[in-house]
Amino acid sequence: MSEAASPVIGIIGGSGIYDIEGLSQAQWIAIDTPYGAPSDELLIGDLDGQKVVFLPRHGRGHKYSPSSLNYRANIYALKLAGVTDIISLSACGSFRENLPPGTFVIIDQFIDRTHKRTSSFFGDGLVAHVSLAKPVCMRVGDHVEAAAKDVGLKHQRRGTYVAIEGPQFSTLAESHLFRSWGADVIGMTNMPEAKLAREAEMCYATVAMVTDFDCWHPEHDAVTVSQVVKTLIANAANAKTLVKALVPRLSRRAHVCTQGCHTALDHAIITAPDIRDKAMMAKLRPIMKRALG
Repeated sequence: MSEAASPVIGIIGGSGIYDIEGLSQAQWIAIDTPYGAPSDELLIGDLDGQKVVFLPRHGRGHKYSPSSLNYRANIYALKLAGVTDIISLSACGSFRENLPPGTFVIIDQFIDRTHKRTSSFFGDGLVAHVSLAKPVCMRVGDHVEAAAKDVGLKHQRRGTYVAIEGPQFSTLAESHLFRSWGADVIGMTNMPEAKLAREAEMCYATVAMVTDFDCWHPEHDAVTVSQVVKTLIANAANAKTLVKALVPRLSRRAHVCTQGCHTALDHAIITAPDIRDKAMMAKLRPIMKRALG
């Protein structure tokens, strides 16, 4: 890729975020994929002249649990819609005293503890191994940090997100274990989302919005839905404010991502060209034209 495609900003809305305000010429558009339907239609419009594509991760009204989300369809649909840069907004619990409810954490690392989800577009007949050493786009993360400062949001730059299967919250023993590993927050949805975005050669960044202290904190009760929902409402309003400040910053990109997000498949596909599975090639070519030809 010698030239950068014009940026198209994708927003994946987590719990409590089911639309994006301020879009002009906005339309909900259904997109089907070889993996089935995504969580919902895509809301496509312009924000201050920048094309934005929004997907409510759990569907409008929160229809789907973390384990039942069609992650491959979600990423595939966003790529088909032209998205180049994804901002993933996600509710999470905190493992740190200095990250109280209402704090936004700009994630830079993940620990994947999910076990029921298909985590790759690739498989037998077309094998690929992308690098996840740096699983998020630091360039996008830098812009998120700058936008958070612009609007005065309490935030932390960098943090490790442990993804659990759910839908139950963690046990006290698990909470202490994850803290001992150095994790900062816990959630249920950003894996395999981040992995699939990397395979689709899209820039991806997570903004984890703290709703609670999980269950490790001795001065706070165990996590309850009512507690989480109360904070979700405030976080959703702040997230929409953040998006409005962030999108103009992301629209200024003039070059291919310097971190390599847009060229992640250059040395990843290992199956010899003459024996690659034709059906899988046909399925993936619409979102991997650059790498698959």
